[in-house]
Amino acid sequence: MAGIAPNSREAALALATLLADHNGSDVAMLDVAVQAGWADYFVIATATSSAHLRGLVRFIDDEAARLGLARLGRRANLADDDEWLLVDFGDIVVHVMTESARGFYELEKLWFQSDAVRVAPTGAPKA
Repeated sequence: MAGIAPNSREAALALATLLADHNGSDVAMLDVAVQAGWADYFVIATATSSAHLRGLVRFIDDEAARLGLARLGRRANLADDDEWLLVDFGDIVVHVMTESARGFYELEKLWFQSDAVRVAPTGAPKA
């Protein structure tokens, strides 16, 4: 991985912190490396609305570029009623979901064997 983040854990934590700092709620970082094999970390955050969800994904894309992370695939058109956006960086997969989608899919329960870290906002000013 090129950029300023020396490893996947630090990059995942940077993305999780960014989500928390931009009012993503209940932000979690799961170490899924042992269970998944195809990814090292999931970052999961709840957005308050579809518009908030799309905004958070834009912030993620900007931060990922700064960190030197390459996004795998890109969805061309985002719908106004999206409830779950997945952003795949290979080793790191970011899930931004509405509260109803997060409650329905319960990713943390599905990946219950993974070590999880809750990420709080840093208090940094929002861009």
